[in-house]
Amino acid sequence: MTVQAGRIPSGAEGVQARLLHELEPTVEANLERHLAVAKPWMPHDYVPWGRGRDFAFLGGEDWRPEDSPLDPVAKTAMIVNLLTEDNLPSYHREIATQFGRDGAWGQWVGQWTAEEGRHGIALRDYLVVTRGVDPVKLEGLRMEHMAAGYDSGDKTPLQAVVYVSFQELATRVSHRNTGKATGCPLAEQLLARIALDENLHMVFYRNLVAAAFEIAPDETMAAVRDEVVGFKMPGANMPDFTRNSVTIAKAGIYDLRLHHDAVVQPVLKFWRVFDRDDLGAAGEQAREELAAFVSGLDEQASRFVEQRERLRARAEARAGQRSA
Repeated sequence: MTVQAGRIPSGAEGVQARLLHELEPTVEANLERHLAVAKPWMPHDYVPWGRGRDFAFLGGEDWRPEDSPLDPVAKTAMIVNLLTEDNLPSYHREIATQFGRDGAWGQWVGQWTAEEGRHGIALRDYLVVTRGVDPVKLEGLRMEHMAAGYDSGDKTPLQAVVYVSFQELATRVSHRNTGKATGCPLAEQLLARIALDENLHMVFYRNLVAAAFEIAPDETMAAVRDEVVGFKMPGANMPDFTRNSVTIAKAGIYDLRLHHDAVVQPVLKFWRVFDRDDLGAAGEQAREELAAFVSGLDEQASRFVEQRERLRARAEARAGQRSA
């Protein structure tokens, strides 16, 4: 939604347009802050090119399962992370449509897109050079996922900013834990570097929402409620996402407990969501609904962890019996 000079729409659309306009100084200040702290990095530095060799098309050998140094869980997580990053063109379209391409908002959209572009480049080069995954299957998944694209639905610009505040942090957690799961020091270093980008992006969006709370507390609280309750990872529409996300959760790479403890709660705490005294009736209702959902999420997370521990204990017991 772009705002023409001298014209701000009325009604609900007008609230969103005014928020975009009033947040622009915060966008500009946080863009300057981001550029001051963000450190450039080179994707090619994290790829062990000396381990690469030709595939059959150039007279070498095509990929075989035994080529991969990754265990099945790490392989699944790496593919999910890469396919998520692959949809950057769709993400760019979404935020450019929501925030516009002019002024500080437009500068941020360009900067964010350029920084995010490094992630898919580095991950794909690493996986292909090390033969971590089947490159033919990976390309087929990329084509299918990118052709489907990403659609955020009918989110308002405020909901979009709230969503990415949580999503960037969730992606950071997933990348960091995926790196640890690979067992490869270089992959862990690469994914930690990508996670640092995601963290800086989260800080940018999180600061915008904090400013939005000062401008329109009720509308912002409602947006927070909506995005916490309806949160989905950006790769949720990729092939086999549900099955793969269960595998990732069982391994502790990204699960409900991490989502509650390491993503939702820290961001809500930063915004002082449960301590604010500037809400009207609509804001209070949204906060109550949010609190009820977060409490239920905590309970679900505890049940999941307990079930996972029981299953692990049984598996270890059976393994012990077989080796006895």
